[in-house]
Amino acid sequence: MAESTDLLTSKPAPAASRSRWIRVWDWPTRLFHWSLVLLVCLNVYTGNVGGLREMDLHMLSGYAILALVLFRLVWGVIGSRRSRFADFVRGPVAVIAYARSLVGGVHRSFVGHNPMGGWSVMAMLLSLLVQAVTGLFSRDDILTEGPLVRHVSKQTSNLLTGIHEVNATVLYVLIATHLIAVFGYLVVKKENLIRPMLTGRKLMAEHDVSADAGYASGWVAAVVLAVAAGIVWYVVTR
Repeated sequence: MAESTDLLTSKPAPAASRSRWIRVWDWPTRLFHWSLVLLVCLNVYTGNVGGLREMDLHMLSGYAILALVLFRLVWGVIGSRRSRFADFVRGPVAVIAYARSLVGGVHRSFVGHNPMGGWSVMAMLLSLLVQAVTGLFSRDDILTEGPLVRHVSKQTSNLLTGIHEVNATVLYVLIATHLIAVFGYLVVKKENLIRPMLTGRKLMAEHDVSADAGYASGWVAAVVLAVAAGIVWYVVTR
């Protein structure tokens, strides 16, 4: 899930001699991103293959995804500058202006998520949250049922199971769109969005000193993740 708010320039990328690496993505954000990639892949595989062991893994990975999404929602408020929703969630005017710049062939560079990418992040988080929560109440009427099925009627469970199945398709579309955008930027715009999500740093114009806002405390992130995991554990074992 990768790029952001502050519009830095609409000019060609600066020469390497006038550029420097700045901090963009903190390690909690990067760990969240790549852990989510692995867990979603596992979840998709086990959900489509089926089988007792596979469905057990499907449910466990779903719990982990829910904990990660809860963490990211909190980190989007108190995390490092580029990880905060306030840094990359923009209104329709900014989104339309950015879309027009793409059509016009003007490369407008952002430090973190661009206006379109920001809403892509929000859509992905919402879809993942819906998928994880509905999974807690879902059943296949054969062998597998979510841990909270017993707390709702069969009619409600069937409704949530249906939402779970439909939203899976929505999630696939969002993931495909994200991948197309990332590789499209790499091929067409010559902008690598993957490297910053691996290293945490991005090469920007030297005069953009304010772009490097530093990172929030990793200990705070660890506590938030532990609390999120604890909440999920409590919910699924009650």
